[in-house]
Amino acid sequence: MANKTYQKTIDEKYIVPERKGGGIIKFEAWQLDGVVVKYNMVYINKSVFAQDNGRVVGYDNAHDFHHRYYFGEIVEIEDFVSYHDQVLRFRDDIKEFIDD
Repeated sequence: MANKTYQKTIDEKYIVPERKGGGIIKFEAWQLDGVVVKYNMVYINKSVFAQDNGRVVGYDNAHDFHHRYYFGEIVEIEDFVSYHDQVLRFRDDIKEFIDD
């Protein structure tokens, strides 16, 4: 059987202007056979949260489980549906920190 490797399909970084709240938003995802198998998304803003390298909120599936970071706390996502669903949750979470 051939050794399968993940392919990084998303690698995005957005700088949030100071007038909109500041910080950085990052998305990364890796696929295997067209399915996202590894991901992370994070909002970093050291002026909002100086600990945890400035990670205010984030989602990933490192350590073999889906979880959410929020101001240094880690909570397992027990109702994981899909990567797309996690992106929607993340976008809802960061709305409180970023002015449109």
